[in-house]
Amino acid sequence: MTSASGQPKLPAGACDAHLHVFDPRFPAEAPHAMRAHAAAADYRALRQRLQLQRAVVVQPRAHGIDNRVTLDAIQALGPQQTRGIAVLRPDVQEAQLQSLHDGGIRGIRFSLYTDRDAMVSLDMLEPLARRVAALGWHVQLHWRADQIADQRGLLERLPCALVFDHMARLPVHEGRRHPAFDVVRGLVQQGRAWVKLSGPYLNSAAGLATGYADGDALARAWVREAPERLVWGSDWPHVTERANPPDTAMLLAMLQRWIPDDATRERVLVANAAELYGFE
Repeated sequence: MTSASGQPKLPAGACDAHLHVFDPRFPAEAPHAMRAHAAAADYRALRQRLQLQRAVVVQPRAHGIDNRVTLDAIQALGPQQTRGIAVLRPDVQEAQLQSLHDGGIRGIRFSLYTDRDAMVSLDMLEPLARRVAALGWHVQLHWRADQIADQRGLLERLPCALVFDHMARLPVHEGRRHPAFDVVRGLVQQGRAWVKLSGPYLNSAAGLATGYADGDALARAWVREAPERLVWGSDWPHVTERANPPDTAMLLAMLQRWIPDDATRERVLVANAAELYGFE
């Protein structure tokens, strides 16, 4: 269904499960990675235009491990409708973990796709996963597909749920033939992992002019395999696409291409996100 404006008509409680907030009021560990016009107020205006009601704010590289920017965004966007994903190191204190939980944090992110500005390292993953598991948090991974395949043993022994960013970063020319697909699918089938339908431009060779159409087969493969373990995210403000940024409304509309069934699309946008992030 579409609204009078031509935008997809979204079900009540629809969630954007992946966005970043940049705020110059808070310190930047990687100043070159900061983005203008990407504060909570900017996202609030976009959310209203797109009819989204819930959000998950993911700590950006630019702000390092100073998670105050994400906690502030949760409050600004409404703590009942917003959750956050933090970036931490193993020296975090128990009191700080509890404070983050009380502030709406429900997971930690390990972005190891590139070494540039990496705020964490692989050796930190297992000890941190064991600590946050006690809070019911998950670990969100932005890894290359070959990293996922290489670290299968580590992933299988982690004690908490896993969330794979951006369709597990599978190369579109390989898709489900890449060994990482079976690794992630196995974890999903065990009820231990989720996949984000997000960042189609990160896996695309065809680019914006085609609507990132070369990624459709991969997205549909995840929909066939695990409709009950998918969430959708805008990846706003599309920090990797500075030269040719997509319209977020267009990215949201792609869901109709990937999931033509209304009931399944509603499940991805509402019920799955509510289960993963603890929305009422």
